[in-house]
Amino acid sequence: MTTDAASPDFASLPRVEFAFPGPLRDQLVAAILIGSKTATTGLVVDYEHEGESLPEVGSRSVVVDSDDRPVAVIEVTDVRVVLLAQVDLAHVVDEGEGHTSVAEWRAAHERFWHSEEMRAALDDPEFTVDDATQAVLERFRLIADLRPGR
Repeated sequence: MTTDAASPDFASLPRVEFAFPGPLRDQLVAAILIGSKTATTGLVVDYEHEGESLPEVGSRSVVVDSDDRPVAVIEVTDVRVVLLAQVDLAHVVDEGEGHTSVAEWRAAHERFWHSEEMRAALDDPEFTVDDATQAVLERFRLIADLRPGR
């Protein structure tokens, strides 16, 4: 899986960011690049706030790291919208963050979704999730590693 980062095939693709720049993004991007992260979870409210459409199967995006450098191309293989209470262990494991139970995954994600950064991004200082929050469960595959020398 090698390619030139300047390849015209990838230059026009939309960019995708995992978490906010910093240690969590670095961890998630590393997991994508080694193949242990093949799923992610977003919130419908976040897509609505940003005025973005939900991901579509077959769509490709360029993953950026904490320094906003393109590091990978991924392709969406599945998208489901479910209530947060319906997230299953298979999805949790495929997120590649090392969680071994849905409860552990949920606690970590709630810390993120209830963080000051997320609340600021949503322009809602009181934002919280609950069992009825609509989650976007996305599966993807790594198409290309865009790091130099790969």
